[in-house]
Amino acid sequence: MVILIKAAQFVLSISILVILHEFGHFIFAKIFNCRVEKFYLFFDPWFSLFKVKKGETEYGIGWLPLGGYVKISGMIDESMDKEQMKLPPQPWEFRSKSTWERLLIMIGGVLFNLIFALLLYSMILFTWGEQYLPNTNVKYGIVVSETGREIGLKNGDKIISVDGKKIESFSKIVPTIVLDDAKTIEVQRDSQRITLEIKKEIIPKLLTDKNILSVRVPFSCKIIAFGKQSVARDAGFELGDEILSVDSLKFRYYDEFVEKLISSKDKEINLEVRRNGVVSFRKVTLGKTGTLGIAPDYDLAAIFEYKTIEYTFLESIPAGISKGYRAVGDYLKQFRLLFSPQTKAYESLGGFIAIGNIFPGIWDWESFWNLTAFLSIILAVMNILPIPALDGGHVLFLLYEIVTGRKPSDKFLENAQIAGMVLLFALLLFANGNDILKLFK
Repeated sequence: MVILIKAAQFVLSISILVILHEFGHFIFAKIFNCRVEKFYLFFDPWFSLFKVKKGETEYGIGWLPLGGYVKISGMIDESMDKEQMKLPPQPWEFRSKSTWERLLIMIGGVLFNLIFALLLYSMILFTWGEQYLPNTNVKYGIVVSETGREIGLKNGDKIISVDGKKIESFSKIVPTIVLDDAKTIEVQRDSQRITLEIKKEIIPKLLTDKNILSVRVPFSCKIIAFGKQSVARDAGFELGDEILSVDSLKFRYYDEFVEKLISSKDKEINLEVRRNGVVSFRKVTLGKTGTLGIAPDYDLAAIFEYKTIEYTFLESIPAGISKGYRAVGDYLKQFRLLFSPQTKAYESLGGFIAIGNIFPGIWDWESFWNLTAFLSIILAVMNILPIPALDGGHVLFLLYEIVTGRKPSDKFLENAQIAGMVLLFALLLFANGNDILKLFK
């Protein structure tokens, strides 16, 4: 069920964004009196799932979910309609329009995606506000993974600053380290202030380690769910049972409990358990992972003081624009990492599975629209890249025409389109191949 919910959110989000993107091209083509022959969600090689013709345009849904397209008369695009291009130009064709008109038609999709993202962010802030955990309210310090320990961090550390700058939101600490190429982290450890150096060699691990930093919480272990494989359930534990100690050891923080279990892997441990007010002891033999296969009852909002910012309708508009602007900047920084061999960010490049997995396993409209807004920005940035077969490739050739006054030949544009499509297909195979490889790791 979780997979179906994630898939449904992914398909709905992408469908909305693709239709909106293509509508941007469509509306500018209509403004400049270009004939639009097709408007499709998804591609339709050989056949379509649905189609209907209204006026001069055929609207439809293809079977290949790799995007969508509008076929504008007299334009070299993914349809590769060479026969049409051999005929004399007609007034309603793309190639007959001025350079500036063609440029606006080509950037229409990107423009609509950006505007949509800004509108979404504004409406999200107006509807739900903005809630986050201030870094100063992480009163028990942090819990770190092995990657965090390689940096020099320890459980219980409190992060003061990154490169001398205080970070307001706890969730922004790791993105700031990675995207801003941070050099140092200042932490408070007991009564001391310590500055830790961030070496470039650790960046690849920061990109793949989702658990490098988490908040430290007091120990409490009331079972609310079991995993697919659970030695606790196999040993007779029930939902609602509360674990009090392990081998007579009491814990102050939950991470201490986890570390005790890991250190006892492949061993038998004695758990003190409270059930319906009655305390008893149960022996459990842990497996190779050193886990019980349980989910504890933790409400972070009850432990920590979160900050919520509410916006009026008028306040939400500039706030949404600002949030969208930051999102574009952050994505461009992420994109930059792909071209840095030191970061090995290309190894974490994902395809459809990776994108689908960012959606939550339950249907939550706030998360859905937040992710859709960010995907709209990704779609805009990706499409404006100066790669033939993308909008940015067409824009590049149009800018060349504006600067030089010379239009590239149709043959050149055809070859460039083919080369771009081959490159995009190779990237698609690489990204989705990465997804498949991760499934077997």
